This record gives sequence, structure tokens and C-alpha cells, in this order.
Amino acid sequence: MKQLLRPVMFVGTCSDAGKSVMAAAFCRIFRQDGYHPAPFKAQNMSLNSYPTPGGGEMGRAQVVQAEAAGVEPHTDMNPVLLKPVNNTSSQVVLHGKPVGNMSARDYFGKENAGEELFREVTGAFERLRRRYNPIVMEGAGSISEINLRHRDIANMQMALAAGAAVYLVADIDRGGVFGSVYGTLALLPPRERALIKGIIINKFRGDISLFEEGKKLLEELAGIPVAGIIPYFSDIKIEEEDSVALEMKTNTWKAGRINVAIVLLKRMSNFTDFDALDTDARFNPYYTHRTDDAGKADVIILPGSKNTLSDLQTLRASGMAGAIVKAYREGKKVIGICGGYQMMGLSIADPHGIEGDIPSLPGLGLLPVNTVIEPEKVTRQSRFTFLPGENKASCKGYEIHQGRTSLRHGAKEQPVILLDDGRTEGYCLGSNCWGSYMHGLLDNRAVLDHLAKGFTPSAEDAPPDYAAFKEEQYNKLAAHVRRHINMEQIYRQLLV
Repeated sequence: MKQLLRPVMFVGTCSDAGKSVMAAAFCRIFRQDGYHPAPFKAQNMSLNSYPTPGGGEMGRAQVVQAEAAGVEPHTDMNPVLLKPVNNTSSQVVLHGKPVGNMSARDYFGKENAGEELFREVTGAFERLRRRYNPIVMEGAGSISEINLRHRDIANMQMALAAGAAVYLVADIDRGGVFGSVYGTLALLPPRERALIKGIIINKFRGDISLFEEGKKLLEELAGIPVAGIIPYFSDIKIEEEDSVALEMKTNTWKAGRINVAIVLLKRMSNFTDFDALDTDARFNPYYTHRTDDAGKADVIILPGSKNTLSDLQTLRASGMAGAIVKAYREGKKVIGICGGYQMMGLSIADPHGIEGDIPSLPGLGLLPVNTVIEPEKVTRQSRFTFLPGENKASCKGYEIHQGRTSLRHGAKEQPVILLDDGRTEGYCLGSNCWGSYMHGLLDNRAVLDHLAKGFTPSAEDAPPDYAAFKEEQYNKLAAHVRRHINMEQIYRQLLV
């Protein structure tokens, strides 16, 4: 039996410093070294989520880390998930179940709310600690937001409760790494600073040996060792947590590929639905909110949204809605997933005001379906046959939605999906136009092949098995981090 290790926590000098990826790397490293790790993030704010086998909802980043650890995802790994609905409020998901929409003032301002939530997240952590060794923890944003410290349940308060060895991740690619590290540490009270066991410089470009003097200066300045300097990489594909990554995938139309325009919605959810397209050389996916970019594409995909009515209203105002309909009439493929499927229908109504103050809107009118947003949320994993009249391959995906979509009176049922329990789902107007609630569709070879139908990509461009591809990427990530980090020093700190 492996020796018990104390929890390890990766915190940041800022958002997007690389905490999520670092946690995923260590989940895989510990697994490779014979341990039984599991991830944990007390509170996550993200529109990228996933249903557990038990039907609970959790942040996608912790699902990625669980995959890297080789364990089944559980809501204890992310007990609080905040899903922004608009600029001022979020849906609060506690232990996998939505408990309502709250503004930041409501969420943080309620008397004793922080204490109650902290009891919930520490309870989840303790349940994990009894089952796994070690717990690989991730902080949220920056740990130096002193105005938030008294109500921050995701960072150093959680590290103290867990007795974690904490590593501070700094993004050198942003510039100002000395100031960000020193300033972050200077703003910590002594008992929190004492938990910081090392600094990890992330996203380094160029010759690392040229930073040797900088490393020594930083260690002298901070009084804490630099545990590693991780080179920037672009050849390892790990699912991103934040939609900021989509800014790097815009306006990249390419000749000789099936160009797929993914409509960039303000409240886009589960953009990881499209990661598989990046691994399939037949396709060139790019994100856009420009009508001319959409018009150049062979395929247009309307993705999911956490505020479907608001995003639909924006599409109409920007002219994108008209461009999508025009593209369909010109023979382009138009696909909708979840909220995008709802938008492609005849109407969307929100009688309970779940998404906001827009009671109803007409849809794009491409599919003969109507949607009503209802209070009960569907979160489930599914196995199914895609386009059952054409395919027999078994596929898998998941649903996360509060809409109920029904056929217009008199319309013939033409499902996209036949689920293993006999239910049908989605609507297929034809090979060039269909919509479904199913997330993860494009992770299935049968769906990618259907999307490529009618085009003539090279036979050698056939896609890899996506599950095997992801496993390969986790191993590549672990190897990359091992090469550039002092694992001996880290193991010394983790021995209980």
C-alpha cells in the first residue's frame, strides 16, 4: 500500500495561470506513480459542466482531472458550481443540484452564508480524503484578492482546512512575473504564506537556461523555492476550462478542409463539445460572431447557451440569425446543440423567468419544434444510436438542460437520437439541418462521419479514437511537467 500523502493544492497569481492543467498533470503523475488520486475544487465558476453517473452536475475541469486520475467523476470533487446567467447573477449548483439563481450580493451577502457553504465544501473534501490518496486541489482565480478573503471558500481558507502543501502558479507569458509572485505572497497573512511550499513558473517561452538568474533572484525575493519552470506548449490538447481560450480560434478559415463555424455566443456553454473537431484533420473549426465568417463556412453549429433567449436576441440584432437561415437555404449544413437546437425551432418561452426577463421569442424557424424553459433541470449521461435509420453504432453523450422541446402539432417525428431506453430525442430535417440536446455528440465517430458526408476530404484524414486520444494527451502532459519540475522536492513536502 502506498504511503499516505498530504493534499497538494495549486493556486494562482491570476486567472488562467494554468492551475487546472497543472492539477490534471499531477492527477496523472500520481496515478502513474501508483497512487489513487482525486481532484477537488471547492467552488468553480464556469459554463462548462458535466453530469456525473448519479445525475449531479459539476465543473468540466474537475471531470478532466478525474479522467487524468483514472477515477469516476463525483460532485464531491466540485461541490459548488456557479453558472453565470447574465452579468450580475449566476445559477448556483450545490452538490450537483441547482438551488436557484443569485446575484453576487445575494450569494455573498446573506448572513452566515459563507460559513454554511464552507461546511458543505469541507464535508465534500473529507468524504474524498477518506477514499483517495492524495487529493489534488485547485484554487480559483487569484489568492491575493484581499477584499474577498473573508468570504473566499475556494483558496487559502480551504488550504488551511485541508492542511495542504500549496504551490503558487504564475503565468510568465503575461509579463511581470516577479511583481505578481512577490505581490501575491506579500498580501498573504503569515499562516497562509507558511503553506506555500513552492513556486511554479508556467508558460515559459524560449530557452529556460536563460532564466536561471531570474529563478535565483525570485527565490531570494520570495524566500520560497521555484519548484519548476514549465515551457509553453501548443501540441498537447487538454480541454480548456475558460472560454477565453476561444479567442485563439477565431477567423481561421482554411482551404482544403471542411470549415466549421461555431457561433460565438455570449453565454456559450459546454464549448468542449467541439474539441473533437480539432483532432480530426478533415475539419477546420473556428469560432465567430461575424456574419461574413459564418457565410464562408461549410457547416454552421449553434452551440449551447446558459441564456438562450438573450443570446437569440443578440443573434437577431447582429444579423447572425439571418445569416444562418440564408446559409441553410444555400445548402450549407446547420446544426444545433442544446440551446442551439432550441434556437433553430419555432419559438422559445420562459414563463417562469428562469433565464431572465425575456418571456418569449420566435426561433429561427428551421425546425418544427417549440421549447418551454421549465424549473426542473435534466442532467444525465446517455447511450444512444445516432440517426437510427442510417447508423447502428453505439454512441454516448450527456444532457444538461432546462428546456422541454415538443413537435409542432401535425409535424412528423424525425429523431436525431434513439436512446438505449427507447426514448427518442432531437429533430432531423435532413442531412443538412438537425438539432439535439445531446452534448458530447462530436466525440462519436459516427457523428463526425455524418458531418463530413458530402465533402471529399482525404481518406488519410480519418479521425482518431477520441477517448484514446485524450489518454495519450494526459500522458504527454504528465511527461512534459515531470521533465521540468522537481518531483523529489514535491514528494518531500507531501509525505505525512
